[in-house]
Amino acid sequence: MMHIYCGDGKGKTTAALGLALRAAGSGMRVLFVQFLKGSQTSELASLARIPQITVLRCDRDYGFTFRMTQEEKAALTRCHNHMLAQIRAQLSDIGLLVLDEFCAAYNQNLMDCNAAEQLIADCKAELVLTGRDPAEKFLELADYVSEIRAVKHPYTNGTAARKGIEY
Repeated sequence: MMHIYCGDGKGKTTAALGLALRAAGSGMRVLFVQFLKGSQTSELASLARIPQITVLRCDRDYGFTFRMTQEEKAALTRCHNHMLAQIRAQLSDIGLLVLDEFCAAYNQNLMDCNAAEQLIADCKAELVLTGRDPAEKFLELADYVSEIRAVKHPYTNGTAARKGIEY
């Protein structure tokens, strides 16, 4: 089945991490793929300790897309396309595939969108997409859609992201 965690609230990746942890605990092989993320985050240390979970992400942080140069966007797109190929090569061996921040990367054409659509169509594993504004085609395909809405967040008052909580 396909799950989508979307919305403007905090917790989309956290929800996907919880499902990955549950799946790994039941013996499933999990591939956790992070688009648009390359900086060191605290969950990586925990995921590295769980042999059933493999993490794929770019080897560097490109920052926020609205600050990227065209060259940086092109490099990020190449990285994302390489990850799509890596996912495809492992597709038959995994029980849960998490595509974290997929929606934003897809919406901003920071990947081969046709290849991404075909990957989703071919996926037989439990599938999770996270990110804001999922494309209507994915909402229609999804079995679960959970919208996480921001009611209040310290960032709006100028509080910076905190290690172990936001990253």
